[in-house]
Amino acid sequence: MKDNVKPMSTLAQLCAEADSIRLRHDNTLGDKIVEDIYANAERIARKTVIAPAADKSQWDNKLDDILTSRIFGYPIMLMLLGLVFWITIKGANVPSGLLAGMFFSFQEQLTIWFQAAGAPDWLHGVLVLGLYRAMTWVISVMLPPMAIFFPLFTLLEDLGYLPRVAFNLDNMFKKCKACGKQILTMCMGFGCNAAGVVSCRIIDSPRERLIAILTNNFVPCNGRFPTLIAIATIFVGGALAPQYETAIVTVFMTGLVMLGVAFTFAMSWLLSHTVLKGEASSMVLELPPYRKPQIGSVIYRSMIDRTLFVLKRAVIMAAPAGVITWIFANVYIGDTSILLHLVGWLQPLAYAIGLDGYILLAFILGLPANEIVVPILLMSYLSTGYMIELDELSQLHQIFISHGWTWLTALNTMLFCLLHWPCTTALLSTYKESGSAKWTLLAFLLPTAAGFAVCFVVAQTARFFGLV
Repeated sequence: MKDNVKPMSTLAQLCAEADSIRLRHDNTLGDKIVEDIYANAERIARKTVIAPAADKSQWDNKLDDILTSRIFGYPIMLMLLGLVFWITIKGANVPSGLLAGMFFSFQEQLTIWFQAAGAPDWLHGVLVLGLYRAMTWVISVMLPPMAIFFPLFTLLEDLGYLPRVAFNLDNMFKKCKACGKQILTMCMGFGCNAAGVVSCRIIDSPRERLIAILTNNFVPCNGRFPTLIAIATIFVGGALAPQYETAIVTVFMTGLVMLGVAFTFAMSWLLSHTVLKGEASSMVLELPPYRKPQIGSVIYRSMIDRTLFVLKRAVIMAAPAGVITWIFANVYIGDTSILLHLVGWLQPLAYAIGLDGYILLAFILGLPANEIVVPILLMSYLSTGYMIELDELSQLHQIFISHGWTWLTALNTMLFCLLHWPCTTALLSTYKESGSAKWTLLAFLLPTAAGFAVCFVVAQTARFFGLV
């Protein structure tokens, strides 16, 4: 350190000099002490340790020079993130379809059993078309992506790459007065926000841990990806250049993810300057050596500790949602179902933010699980009385267009999907981790306000300039 403490005759003078040094370094004194310790250790090591020419640590250092550099570090992070998304999305399509086919085949058998038992239609509707269908939808949509994403995430963790990601972004989080470890919780949030909230335990500072918990929802989870991908494919990929649809949708989805990350930084900064004021704590991150992953450990940790844990919570939350949705769609007040009455009440607010009452109600009823938003929307549009899904995106496109969708509707639906409130599973995890109903309410209100504000500004701007 450049600051030298002069000999002092009294303890008071020594304390005054220490305070002066601390104030000059603006809360970075701890960082400078750690830097000085490691710099001295490195100098001693260079003078006393002779490394063989093929020493593994030299390769580690060369890799670190690339993966943590200002030039290559960020592009490599984006490419790896895109690769993980691409593998997850592409790999999940087939098993999701197989699971859905298996579950719906069994649904037909359940229907036969109910009819043979002489069960009333309402009981069949509540238990089969409501509860069972909602549960199976969540499993078929969530399980395959999580079974792919979490092992990939754990593999990167085992290889030793994720600490490099935290190192690269630590400075940006420090500017927001947050912790660099927050990026690790965000990565987990891509698989499931509930898992991302639980993973915030790795952050030592209670203030910074709470910031990470409250902002994790701005990272889109795999429950929101099916909605985002379907709408992006229909209105972006197909509209611009059908022959390059996959590439265009991938770039667009990456842009949406980056927008979510930008909101994470913005909200972290806002929280750290308002209700969670404080200075960023020093994060001493010792980069582990690169190592060969233990496949057995990767599979166990990703499948048992993460995938099944999150899936169980999601199914528990989705089951009652399916029952409530079926009741709303099949109980009538006069000549109109409760669901359509709710749509009418929500229409003015929904129009102000560039949506319609059906879309906003689908998001509200999808609070327990984001996976059921589109099925609820289709059920409302087609007045089927139960959740449905279409085999072809072209059919989905035709339904949306026939119900007045424009590019603004599609864009704001994706923005609202990205920024809206957390699902019930994530909120439950937030309550368990924070131990406070107040912070859980803020975790709900923060993204909700952001979603409404952004969609309102986009909608009103587009209408003001006559773009729709």
